[in-house]
Amino acid sequence: MRRTIRTVFVITLPLVILALAANAQTSSTTPKTESSEPRVDTNDLRFYQPAITTEPYPLTSARMIRNVILCIGDGMGLSQVALARAKATGLGGKLTIERLPVTGLVRTHSANSCVTDSAAAGTALACGVKTNNGMIGVTPDEQGYCTILEAAQGKGMATGVVVTSTITHATPASFTAHVKSRKMEDKIAEQLLANRVNVILGGGRKFFLPKSDRDSARKDEVNLMASAREAGYLCIETADALRSAHGPHILGLFQLDALKTTGPEPSLAVLTQKAIQVLKRVNRESIEKKSGFFLMVEGSQIDWACHANDAKAAVRQVLLFDQAVEAAVDFALRDGHTLVIVTADHETGGLTLAGGGNEDKGDAEFTVRWSTKGHTGTPVPIYALGPSASQFAGVCDNTDIPKRIARLLGLRPFPRPVK
Repeated sequence: MRRTIRTVFVITLPLVILALAANAQTSSTTPKTESSEPRVDTNDLRFYQPAITTEPYPLTSARMIRNVILCIGDGMGLSQVALARAKATGLGGKLTIERLPVTGLVRTHSANSCVTDSAAAGTALACGVKTNNGMIGVTPDEQGYCTILEAAQGKGMATGVVVTSTITHATPASFTAHVKSRKMEDKIAEQLLANRVNVILGGGRKFFLPKSDRDSARKDEVNLMASAREAGYLCIETADALRSAHGPHILGLFQLDALKTTGPEPSLAVLTQKAIQVLKRVNRESIEKKSGFFLMVEGSQIDWACHANDAKAAVRQVLLFDQAVEAAVDFALRDGHTLVIVTADHETGGLTLAGGGNEDKGDAEFTVRWSTKGHTGTPVPIYALGPSASQFAGVCDNTDIPKRIARLLGLRPFPRPVK
């Protein structure tokens, strides 16, 4: 019999006051968006349907890898996964993530700190090299390094990036750009388009609009939306447009800033499904005979919920991410030649789950406690499914992940500097 899980949130009055003050400050400085802030009931988890089985997905006997889908839960540690599972499935259930057959742990320190940020961690996951916090796709001496996405392009693979943050945020930027600071989102947007990534889905339209546009966050009159159209991108902004979108290059920016992660926006799972569909079609229809695809999917806002020490929001974001992982796994199981890797860039919040219920009566409660509003140096989990998934078992460094992907795809040399 499934036991009911009641999560107890321990919040002190000073933290509430600080959170309200921070929210007021953010509201006064956030650029205008195209719709009012949606109301999200973080207690309502009915959108998530757990699997009827807890059995692990099967290991595959296939050896050839055609596609790689790398899913990154920003700020997602083991406690975030455990809390989301308890809330959504009960203590004995499993999330999709937890059913992947191969597991391990990942060290996350950066070049200049035992506690990384998303820029340095993203660079490690994308380029296979350590850098200082705040730097994107470059080493501490500002030498650019080829990303695993760029290396895949060099082999003729189709590529995609799907996120719930701005598409120019630290993690996606680490796969598509090379700049000395993660704050250079206007320059990151330019490099993203110049890199000719096939599918780009997320938020951040404000960085693609010229300064004269009232919704722009740029400091110049460069109109990247116009540039994208001239370069052959189909530019879309709504869920309806996404459903009918096709073509070798799609730029979907569904908010001026980050996604709201609620309707009428497309969910991260829907964005992932669409990206896979488009990338498959690119392979079939390309005159360049593209071979396979590389797709990076990020559940960006797990991190933000944990920075706010908001356990309910963190659970919701983990479950939204888990649905995207399910979309990737469903495709991989049908395809037979797709490697799915799920990990995190770092843990956020120092989340711990203490007891608090009367277990003799079958009443299991978690008391949620946070040790920080920042990141931690705790190792994060890694899960894998598909051909050569066993290569990602055990304890590794975050720089090892793209190195192993590169080796499996025959992308050599890697890591390598950008010429």
